[in-house]
Amino acid sequence: MYQYTDFDRQFVRQRAAQYRDQLQRHLAGQLSGDDFKPLRLQNGWYVQRYAPMLRVAVPYGEVSSAQLRVLAIIARDYDQPEAQVYQTASRAQAKLGTAHLPTGYAHFTTRQNAQFNWIPLDRSADVMDLLASVDMHGIQTSGNCIRNITSDERAGIAVDEIVDPRPFCEILRQWSTLHPEFAFLPRKFKIAVSGAQEDRAATAWHDVGLHVLRDEQGEVGFKVLVGGGMGRTPVIASTLRAFLPWHQILNYLEAVVRVYNRWGRRDNIYKARIKILVKAEGQRFTDEVETEYQQILSKDGAPHTITPAELARVSANFAQPAMAPAYQPGEDSIQALLRAADETDPEYIRWLKQNVAAHKNPSLRAVTLSLKRLGQAPGDATADQLDRAAELADRFSAGEARVTHDQNLLLPWVSAEQLPALWQAARRHGFAKSNIRLLTDMIACPGGDFCALANARSIPIAEAITERYQDMDELHDLGEIDLHISGCINSCGHHHSGHIGILGVDKDGREWYQVSLGGSDGSALSGAAAPGKVVGPSFGAAEVPDVIEALLDTYRNERLSAETFVATLRRVGLEPFKLAANSARHSLVAEPA
Repeated sequence: MYQYTDFDRQFVRQRAAQYRDQLQRHLAGQLSGDDFKPLRLQNGWYVQRYAPMLRVAVPYGEVSSAQLRVLAIIARDYDQPEAQVYQTASRAQAKLGTAHLPTGYAHFTTRQNAQFNWIPLDRSADVMDLLASVDMHGIQTSGNCIRNITSDERAGIAVDEIVDPRPFCEILRQWSTLHPEFAFLPRKFKIAVSGAQEDRAATAWHDVGLHVLRDEQGEVGFKVLVGGGMGRTPVIASTLRAFLPWHQILNYLEAVVRVYNRWGRRDNIYKARIKILVKAEGQRFTDEVETEYQQILSKDGAPHTITPAELARVSANFAQPAMAPAYQPGEDSIQALLRAADETDPEYIRWLKQNVAAHKNPSLRAVTLSLKRLGQAPGDATADQLDRAAELADRFSAGEARVTHDQNLLLPWVSAEQLPALWQAARRHGFAKSNIRLLTDMIACPGGDFCALANARSIPIAEAITERYQDMDELHDLGEIDLHISGCINSCGHHHSGHIGILGVDKDGREWYQVSLGGSDGSALSGAAAPGKVVGPSFGAAEVPDVIEALLDTYRNERLSAETFVATLRRVGLEPFKLAANSARHSLVAEPA
């Protein structure tokens, strides 16, 4: 993991002290709400439906056991609303059928952040100090700026990796943090980086997607994608550069963001993202970026050129941790060891298949801890669960974990010989459900239970589907399916890219849900990134589980041997699934005109 320098730590702690001063002046009535709003947003503090929400940056997903423990402290001691606030929220949600709004937990997002939904504002400065004590913060997790840099959760360890993207992610983080020219862009700006053959970072769905690769001569460079995004207008990013030398990536991104800052729409929030500009201008956008880039190189002196010395300095932070004891058995020995460990337990075998991935080091494995369980929203972890995850990271993964794009935690440095012991420990703490990449490993945003922007609730829908599909034999028979749920068109649950996507909509003050099929995030299973297609009119909340069941029954009836859901869908087409979904509509429920 990247180790903060003295400068980094001083910067983060000064920022926390600055925020404390701003907060105190606001609470004393010396700083108005309008004046305080941009200051709190710059540090990741939103005001949501019922209480402040904090978004904590986890750059490119890497998190230490010490940081997990501080997140646990925040969940346990600070994610506790004032009684009056909680009672008001509970009464409002009871009218919608929500029995209990959980407190005391962290929520991991698709962009490798951690969120808290109940921290009282007058305690927020104390939380900033706690985060700073372990090199964490909420800087640029909000606002119209370059947001948290995300990456493949297997960066640096994947067997299909071409180049480790983490050093470049860190250099991008340092370049973009408080960039004076890009502090007030037309809209938020998201960058994802991948260095592997398989795109596990959904790069084509980002404002900028970067693929680190090698050319025919073995030189390292970037494929640069620009203009992707979800929301009201789902757009797949366009390739601006098929190969850009690695040392020029900051200069080129400077050109991209300058052109966006100059011409992006500021008169309409729904048309302000760079995807709208790229789609509208086409080749003119590409040409202007190239002109700006050439000026940066020639007239400005290429000020952001990355030197070999700087890359080496940052890369030194990402060496494989010392693993003790050293263990380098042959593959046959590893397989024999794994088979011998509780081979009578089918769940252990399933866990090895679904939750354990190959590693660049043949003696190691990458293991996903599932955060998808009945009774909790996808991506949620309680204070105790965060502490237990930290213990597992210390014991089995050199004190490091990763936040995944799919809202789970991954242990990147597990010795193959320790997999049986990790299985037992993870099972005791509830992290060993073998549902990774299966139906109940769904992505979901917090939705209307918490978010002021949401049109409908996501969590009850996720819970109803999870409850219906608890039979592990059935889940494994259905195979790998991406189910994504968003509570509104802002698409924080990435419904556009789901094999099955669910979007909450508000019609005449009532919650309805659109269902789409055939989306892709760009992974090997899903194929090239693409938005799903809506199967018909919206469904009531009570109908959604039946609709999902009808879709899955159609898949079972239509599939060929060993064929995945998305492969069957693409082979037979949308129509059989559309008919099945609409036949599941309850006759007594009529959608508003």
